[in-house]
Amino acid sequence: QVQLVESGGGLVQPGGSLRLSCVVSGSIFSLYVMGWYRQAPGKQRELVATITTGGNTNYADSVKDRFTISRDNAKNTVYLQMNSLKPEDTAGYYCRASRTSWGSIYDYWGQGTQVTVSS
Repeated sequence: QVQLVESGGGLVQPGGSLRLSCVVSGSIFSLYVMGWYRQAPGKQRELVATITTGGNTNYADSVKDRFTISRDNAKNTVYLQMNSLKPEDTAGYYCRASRTSWGSIYDYWGQGTQVTVSS
């Protein structure tokens, strides 16, 4: 069973930083495209950033130049470094692992970690 466990959320003041981590177990981490998504109350879940198996990254416009996604295949972990945080970054942040193999889609989500940006 593939499991994703996020950590690192919390309360931070505007302009502050946090680093989220997501540890994957139960499968070969390096095969998966990894992503971070977020969902604020009353809003749809949205993409924050993704990183491919080869290390290529993609970011939502709202977080470009502030957030950095990275992965450590040796530790089965994906990170999201968040700098210059704004109140509008407040949301539950979710880790996603996905891959396709022989026409089958494998898609897993973590339970989320809350990030609150407030003074």
